[in-house]
Amino acid sequence: MLKEGDLAPDFTLPASNGEEVSLSDFRGKNVVLYFYPKDNTPGCTAESCDFRDREEEFKNLDTVIIGVSLDDLKSHEKFIQKYNLPFLLLSDTEAEVSKKYGVYKEKNMFGKKKWGIERSTFLIDKEGKLAKIYRKVKVDGHVDDALQYVKEHLA
Repeated sequence: MLKEGDLAPDFTLPASNGEEVSLSDFRGKNVVLYFYPKDNTPGCTAESCDFRDREEEFKNLDTVIIGVSLDDLKSHEKFIQKYNLPFLLLSDTEAEVSKKYGVYKEKNMFGKKKWGIERSTFLIDKEGKLAKIYRKVKVDGHVDDALQYVKEHLA
């Protein structure tokens, strides 16, 4: 299980900009790496729009926002267009990266067991270390908490 202070596992995934993106591409910047269950669902839409609305503030703190879900790039494209999301969404269709970060879990949805992403956010410092880990994220107020942490500890 990853813990704060560990080096964030590097990875490469297809991104919504049409390129392959690696975490190590962002060395020298802080990274908000947020894992969310599914494009265009109420909680994920609210969380992504909260990050969108605060993106400029994160950017001013030398911090990049990256979203990761199991959705394919076509789904990400529609999600980005519909909500005007200004940051990259990565497609982890094989759950490879989600497993590395320990966020791929068996969930109980209406009595049915199903594997999926547990909403989680990792704040990664400029050296690539895990500065703060939020697991089982509740959407309300989460982006504010993350922004506050970046201001106080990573700026």
